[in-house]
Amino acid sequence: MHDYSPLISAEELKNRLADVTVVDCRFSLLDPDAGQQAYTEGHIPGAHYLHLNRDLSGPLAEHGGRHPLPEPALFTARLAALGISRDTAVVAYDDSGFAFAARLWWMMRALGFTNVQLLDGGLAAWKKLSAALSTEEPDALVVEAHDAVEYAGCVNIDGLREAQAEGAVLIDSREEKRYLGIEEPIDPVAGHIPGAVNYPWQEVSDEQGKALPAAAQSARLAGLETDRELLVYCGSGVTACVNLLALQLAGRDDARLYAGSWSDWCSWLES
Repeated sequence: MHDYSPLISAEELKNRLADVTVVDCRFSLLDPDAGQQAYTEGHIPGAHYLHLNRDLSGPLAEHGGRHPLPEPALFTARLAALGISRDTAVVAYDDSGFAFAARLWWMMRALGFTNVQLLDGGLAAWKKLSAALSTEEPDALVVEAHDAVEYAGCVNIDGLREAQAEGAVLIDSREEKRYLGIEEPIDPVAGHIPGAVNYPWQEVSDEQGKALPAAAQSARLAGLETDRELLVYCGSGVTACVNLLALQLAGRDDARLYAGSWSDWCSWLES
C-alpha cells in the first residue's frame, strides 16, 4: 500500500522519538492484564497503550471469531483520542515477535492510515540500546478522527468461501501442531480449513524478534503460487497479521485477511 518500509529500527526510533507517536501493544492470551501491567512498569517514553481485547477487538458474537475487528468509527475515535490522525507517524511494538503489534499495523493500514511502522525487534531491541524506559502515561492532544468506513483487504466467511471457489490459496498461520489438529488449546475444534497450507507466524522473525530480511521472507514463501489470490488466517485474526507483514516484505501486498479466522470457522461448524 505504501513505499516506505513497514519496519523501523530501535536506533532510528530513538533518533525520531520526538516526531512519532509510539503505541505499546504488549499482551498475553493467557493473562489479558499482563500487557498493561508491563506497560505500567516501564515502556518506551511517550508510548500509549492499546489493549488487544478492549481496543483492537470488537464485542464477541455468535460468529466473527475470538477477536472480531472493532467498528471502524469506534477504533478511529480511540486513535484520535491518542492524537493519531490519518497522517500521524505511528510506531507500534510488543515483546512477542510482532504478534500483537502487527494487528494494529494491519488495522491502521486497512483503514487508510498512511504512516505506521513496526519496531523491529520490539521492546528487546530498544532495551539493547540501553535506552530509557518510562512509567509515565503521556498526555494526548485529541484530534479529529479519520473518517474511514471499512477495513480494506479482509473477508468474512462468505468472502472466504467465494475466494476458495475461485482458487485462492489459504495460509494457516498457526503453529504446526494446531494446523495438523494434534493439539488445540483454545478453540473447540482441532484441525485446519480444508486446502490450507501452513506457514507458522513464528518463522517470520529470528530469535531476537527481528524480521527476517526480504530475501529470506521470499525464500520462506517461495512455495506459494504467485498467480493465485492469497488469504491468510490464524486462530482469531491476530497473528495472521505477522504473515501479512512477511508477505509485504516479500513483495506481496495484495494478500487478504480472513478476519474471524479458525475461531469463526469453528462457529459455523457448530451452528
